[in-house]
Amino acid sequence: MQAVKAVNQGIAPVTYGQGDRPPRGDYASARADYTCDQNWSAYTPQEHDLYRRLYERQAAQMHGLACDEFIDAVGHLGAPQRIPRFDQLSETLHRRTRWEVVAVPGLIPEEAFFGLLAQRKFPVTGWIRKPEEFDYVVEPDVFHDLFGHVPLLFNPMFADYMQAYGAGGLKASRLDACELLARLYWYTVEFGLIRTAQGVRAYGAGILSSAGELRYSVQSPEPSRVPFDLRRIMRTRYKIDTYQATYFVIDSFQQLFEATSPDFTPIYRAVRELPQIDAGVVLEGETRIAIE
Repeated sequence: MQAVKAVNQGIAPVTYGQGDRPPRGDYASARADYTCDQNWSAYTPQEHDLYRRLYERQAAQMHGLACDEFIDAVGHLGAPQRIPRFDQLSETLHRRTRWEVVAVPGLIPEEAFFGLLAQRKFPVTGWIRKPEEFDYVVEPDVFHDLFGHVPLLFNPMFADYMQAYGAGGLKASRLDACELLARLYWYTVEFGLIRTAQGVRAYGAGILSSAGELRYSVQSPEPSRVPFDLRRIMRTRYKIDTYQATYFVIDSFQQLFEATSPDFTPIYRAVRELPQIDAGVVLEGETRIAIE
């Protein structure tokens, strides 16, 4: 695996797709690869209680909206009364899929992120949102990363997809294709839907950790839901400050892994020659997946 080029300088990094406000987090405490100690003892009782309330709100509505693979695995996070200890969670996760959870101060540069994924290390933000951000937080916090992302890392197929994505990201950075690959992450890992025998269900972390978008993405007639198409996804812009206008639907995690396993170099070249697609646009003749 190629060594990660990014080296932590103790200040918040400039990251792709970021807004005007710099990322929060203590970057001076992080190592060169942006990982740091969780410092679990520093969480206050109020922060543990905030995590519990966030967890219980999402758990109460996930049946019938989240995919079975997520529902079956979320219990591995442990009791919701306390923010999990990353080292203990990693022991359980590593036994299942050889992944581990590592703490980071907040958002980290792309190559550092890709490098950790390629090593089967998932970066989880150490801090938790403020009480006034209960319904919405601008950047990922410990609840989003743990509740949204970690459960599906217990699924072997999805776990392998995430490692392959990290390895692909390191290559994309050399091909100046990170924006195209970021769209794949956004529309699958963060905001992906999956078709099941019971209907469309959510598997994306951004959906699963959101109080409002979980129900909206699966049940609302407003957004477009279209079949997964790698090139279509790489051409499609997205918005970070609203519910998604378009969701891409996979048939299985096997389909997702197989569709993204080939060399992306010729795909990047082909996509660059095609026009970009704005968020929410439905192409002529494109299938729209109905909800039940």
